[in-house]
Amino acid sequence: MSPSRGALAAGAALVAAAAVTIAVVVWPEGADTGPPGEASMASAPSHASLTPSPTRSYPLSTSPRTIPAVREHIAARGPGWRPGPTSTVVIASGSGPLADEAQLLAKELKIRYRGAVPARAGDVELALGAPGDGVPESYTLNTHDRRVVITGPDQAGVFYGTRTLKQSLRADGVMPEGEVRDRPDRPQRGLNLDIARKYYTVGWIEDRLRDMADLKLNQLGLHFSDDQAFRIQSDTHPEVVSPQHLTKAEVRQILALAGRLHIDVVPEIDSPGHLGAVLRAHPELQLRNTAGVRSIGSIDISDPGAAKLIDQLIGEFAELFGGAYWHLGGDEYRALMVKDPAASYPQLQRAAQQKYGPAAGIKDLATGWLNDRAAVVRPHGQQPKAWNDGFFRGGVVQADRNIEVEYWTGKEYGARPPEEYLSEGRRLVNLNDEFLYYVLGQPNAFVYPTGKRIYEQWTPHVLRGTQPVPARYSKQILGGRFAVWGDLPQAQTPAQVAAGIRMPLRATAQKLWDPRRPTLSWGQFQALAATIDKAG
Repeated sequence: MSPSRGALAAGAALVAAAAVTIAVVVWPEGADTGPPGEASMASAPSHASLTPSPTRSYPLSTSPRTIPAVREHIAARGPGWRPGPTSTVVIASGSGPLADEAQLLAKELKIRYRGAVPARAGDVELALGAPGDGVPESYTLNTHDRRVVITGPDQAGVFYGTRTLKQSLRADGVMPEGEVRDRPDRPQRGLNLDIARKYYTVGWIEDRLRDMADLKLNQLGLHFSDDQAFRIQSDTHPEVVSPQHLTKAEVRQILALAGRLHIDVVPEIDSPGHLGAVLRAHPELQLRNTAGVRSIGSIDISDPGAAKLIDQLIGEFAELFGGAYWHLGGDEYRALMVKDPAASYPQLQRAAQQKYGPAAGIKDLATGWLNDRAAVVRPHGQQPKAWNDGFFRGGVVQADRNIEVEYWTGKEYGARPPEEYLSEGRRLVNLNDEFLYYVLGQPNAFVYPTGKRIYEQWTPHVLRGTQPVPARYSKQILGGRFAVWGDLPQAQTPAQVAAGIRMPLRATAQKLWDPRRPTLSWGQFQALAATIDKAG
């Protein structure tokens, strides 16, 4: 480069630098609103580029502190965002479905909601991106010029962006400058709750839903029928309902809140086992062995009346719950847990051979029962699920490949390793009883799980025991749920259960959102959870 051209370039650089310096306005760190002239910022297009201007006035931002941690944060220099006296929440043009998310956020941050109007300095704007613009439940959160813009391809993604903003403010009082790009690792993330053995009030369940939503969990399993009780009002069979139960109005109240928080409720009527409460009202359908001894909780699937009763209940509650999923149960059928099923229950063996041929056995009859119940659920638009010990090796009848396997145990008699299901191409959800089972009273060698152990040792790949399955099966593992079971219901009060599952649930949420080794130590994670929860 010649000296004359170099001098010209240097001069131009000085002028540009001066222009940048003049353009930069430094507000005090504690300021809540922008400087005079914010009207001109308000008139800027809602989706204008939010790339921060360089400035030496602020250090490079750090990632927001949240649970679960965000997957990616692009740092920038700037004051970040905190709600001020004139801050409001707005929704972008064409993003009307986000009004509910916007109003909830405004209420939580104690600022106004202004509707679908242009954003101003100090505002939070929520916007739906183009369909397919990002993976489901993902979001981008951009903090610049004392404004926050949260965008996502669906309402759930934008909602999770509001949870990140809320938690960052609770943790540190500010949303750091820069851009968050975040998404879940697994599509199913949740809590499983046994309300059959232990009754919980509507208020207690709603508190769990709100906690789950802040943790970006999206699935609540409700196991409401078992040997001990049937906990939801029934119009088709009121005789099976236990005295202490949820009314349908209360269930609709729970479902309404869950829907607003982007949580799917997965109802479960477990069959053909775990039906003790139903069978107390229908003893004629209870399974008996050759000695006439009744099998507690097991229905006689050779009796046509059994299918009629259960299908009526499934149809009633599938209609009540709606939603995306139905849990069929399928586990621990007592007829298949004895040494010689055919000798003990010859009526089941005869029924199996009559229906499926001379080579069939009782496990084929049980598999046929599972497939038939799945067929009842599908017209309601619900994806069927079943416990892993309801699927059997070999046999004449194979379980429908579309039924999701909820893998909970490798300890049960004859339990198959998860690789067997995965190698068949089946999709699994992780409820590993080694890490994710909170069983009241700790019977049968169960111990209350700790958040630390989940946080440091568990991932969605660890389906059985402590060893992960090969990474090649990763796409077939849909996610997981932390499960609360009420085997000894008086062992803890509802308040004690809530306190006991608090940190394990947070650890589970972290590892389902991002299974990589966390950046924070367990101690730091605990401290962050305490700060966020206290601020709430």
